[in-house]
Amino acid sequence: MKYFEGKHIWIVGASSGLGEGLTHFLSDVDCTLVLSARREEELIRVREANKDKKAKFVIAPLDLAQPERIDQCVAEVEEQIGYIDIMIQSGGISQRDTVLNTSMEVQRQIMEVNYFGAIHLSRAVLPKMVERQSGMHVVVTSAVGIISTPFRSGYSASKHALHGFYDALRAEQHQNNVKVTLLCPGYVHTNISYNALMGDGSQQQKLDNAQANGLSVEQFCEIATKAIAAEKEEVYIGGFKEVMGIYVKRFFPGLFSRIVRKIAVT
Repeated sequence: MKYFEGKHIWIVGASSGLGEGLTHFLSDVDCTLVLSARREEELIRVREANKDKKAKFVIAPLDLAQPERIDQCVAEVEEQIGYIDIMIQSGGISQRDTVLNTSMEVQRQIMEVNYFGAIHLSRAVLPKMVERQSGMHVVVTSAVGIISTPFRSGYSASKHALHGFYDALRAEQHQNNVKVTLLCPGYVHTNISYNALMGDGSQQQKLDNAQANGLSVEQFCEIATKAIAAEKEEVYIGGFKEVMGIYVKRFFPGLFSRIVRKIAVT
């Protein structure tokens, strides 16, 4: 964990799931953690749960669906602590419905939060990183950012889009020592499926079996932090089936197409 010592780390989505898990994990390090999510009271809860650890905290409430707030939030954070060393994007919403049943309003909502919110925030912190010739963008995408499965059309599309954007950013900013790490988890035991949107915009309000049987958040965090410290470009984190699915898709796309029609994704 020495890699993270003394760094200014901004975690988006810190109020729950993988973002909260990474906050707990990194709180043992002498660093500064900026915590963002929509619900300020939940960010305070997370901070209080870690107040006796080594990290220092900054609370920065932020709704990724409100673009007018993003630039203002970045300015406030930079005024308070100067700059960001590592931006960890873990905020987002998932989906559990067919293309036919999912309204365009829901499709746009997913893209606004998962894609436009993330890239807007990264673009806003980028100038200081370029100026300092140092920085890292860590983006939690998904295995479905590489493959696609039924009932995830909007979610998968938003994660695919992140790969396209951040691969370009990595190439553009290599000369400025600004790095990008894409974390691609499969099933991890969080509430993301509980909060996933149905086609009409309502929440699913149940935990998928696959999610319940996935990796623990602690397992994810251990693998993810090692990958970040090693400055890896892209990392697949999950069970054997999810990771193998990525390679089958890459090398045997026809076979994958036949397999994915039949797999249980709920």
